[in-house]
Amino acid sequence: MTKYWLMKTEPTTFSIDDLETSEEQTTSWEGVRNYQARNTLRDEIQVGDRVLFYHSACKEPAVVGTATVVRSGYPDIHAFDRRHKYFDPKSDPAKPTWYMVDIQLEQKLDTPVTLKAMRGQAKLEGMVLLQKGSRLSVQPVKKKEFDTVLKMAAV
Repeated sequence: MTKYWLMKTEPTTFSIDDLETSEEQTTSWEGVRNYQARNTLRDEIQVGDRVLFYHSACKEPAVVGTATVVRSGYPDIHAFDRRHKYFDPKSDPAKPTWYMVDIQLEQKLDTPVTLKAMRGQAKLEGMVLLQKGSRLSVQPVKKKEFDTVLKMAAV
């Protein structure tokens, strides 16, 4: 059964345009260093799941596209590379601490769905993203919320 997710990224770090120009429009969702989000990547997200691609920490936070999971959770190899910014000296390849998934672009939205617009949509009032204190970079989304966001984008 398909599940739905929202993945946050800062556009200055990795944007929807970066995903679009990646080889096969695919990337690994690496560098997650929160245990709850790690557990989601490791245990819950599966191939075929759908993703709202969200730009955060920018002038106008918004859902800017959608993606599909093309590889389920596997060890974040960057945690083992001393030269990489996501290196974690405590992570052991025999018992990895951190995980990642691969996603592939479905579409860029012609009209991004802003955080402000989502806050004004009654159908989204229970959405994890809109809850006070919600900071996880990977979070669940209900199918009706996913569909509502896409309708707001007039897709």
